[in-house]
Amino acid sequence: MESYYEERETIALEQRERDLFARLPAALERARRRAPAIAQQLQGVDAAAIRGRTDLAHIPVIRKSELLQAQLTARQARGGDAMLPVSRIFGGFSTIGWGEALRVFASPGPIYEPESGRPDYWGFARSLYAAGFRPGDLVYNCFSYHFTPAGSMMETAAHAVGCTVFPGGVGQTELQVQAISDLQPDGYVGTPSFLRIILEKAAEMNVALPSLQRAMFSGEAYPPSLHAWFCARGIAGFQAYGSADLGMMAYETSAREGLVVNEDIILEIVRPGTGQPVDDGEVGEVVVTTLNPDYPLLRFGTGDLSAILPGRSPCGRSNLRIRGWMGRADQTTKVRGMFVHPGQVADVLARHPEVRRARLVVTGAMGHDVMVMKAEIAEPDPAHLTRLADSVRELTKLRAEIEPVAPGSLPNDGKVIEDARSYD
Repeated sequence: MESYYEERETIALEQRERDLFARLPAALERARRRAPAIAQQLQGVDAAAIRGRTDLAHIPVIRKSELLQAQLTARQARGGDAMLPVSRIFGGFSTIGWGEALRVFASPGPIYEPESGRPDYWGFARSLYAAGFRPGDLVYNCFSYHFTPAGSMMETAAHAVGCTVFPGGVGQTELQVQAISDLQPDGYVGTPSFLRIILEKAAEMNVALPSLQRAMFSGEAYPPSLHAWFCARGIAGFQAYGSADLGMMAYETSAREGLVVNEDIILEIVRPGTGQPVDDGEVGEVVVTTLNPDYPLLRFGTGDLSAILPGRSPCGRSNLRIRGWMGRADQTTKVRGMFVHPGQVADVLARHPEVRRARLVVTGAMGHDVMVMKAEIAEPDPAHLTRLADSVRELTKLRAEIEPVAPGSLPNDGKVIEDARSYD
């Protein structure tokens, strides 16, 4: 029988939706009072009226680039030194400052993130539990403890499960082999590539590491070939998908069918460059609303591509599942000296409801760009195609040929701009 970190992982999906959206208005009101940037995002929005995903979709998406710019602007503002850390450091997106935050981390940008003292702050405990870690285990943590929060993410999760942690960090491969040989940990957390390096070094040193039977990976792709490599060495590896902004978003279970969405977040898949949800199964950008009271990001665009998987996981967990990381949503491309953005493609489609999906394909050698819009149209009409070309030119300031294609023929990969130029 499958064992769960919390029994609520198996409640009916409809009940979970009701619970999340019943909690959301109070969370938004707290964020409005204490996080100035969230208050600005919620201008004109009646939080009490948000009762489901359709209502949520009316709130603008905030993307990482906007979060970074808000932090940079606050830090550079005149008189910024007198501002509270909530605004000066975190750009107004955090509800806590020094004292309430136990730690502050930096991600590339730099973007600064707070961590409070709430148990399992980053939400990775259930992913560890799904990977087989149990109270009393020793967890060998090979994520970095410096600058970025990855090391703390796994340590706080392990403590919530009831495990002891060895902070291995990264590098010093021979010392890692020695420590694992001495301590005999029950499992590893870190990137799959670093565990492979450790195991290869152990083989070179003729040191057996039989205690490592499970692993929880994040921070890198974990393809089937690498999964098979670890299985051949007696290690069951599972993956978790998260970020420094949002914590853990989804995790792999024994079913090995996609990633189950974490509790306490609302995950949407939207059309790249927009905030509009796509149909289940269609590839789009992952957008998350988190009920984290300390860092309450609202409709935060991750920039990652994924898709919702249909049905319920065979492992018994009932939350939505995603296919996992499928690439990046930011497909901004420079054509004839002009940037073309996914949002411009979305604006074209908004004018032409007869087009179900479209993709701008840029070809040609460097300096001789050719832009073609492939458009799914059931019954292409020359007048429609002319108007479509006019819209592309008006919105992008660039000419494009229009190529009608059959509905459903474009790949379901989330791409709305494809750079197919030759750079030889």
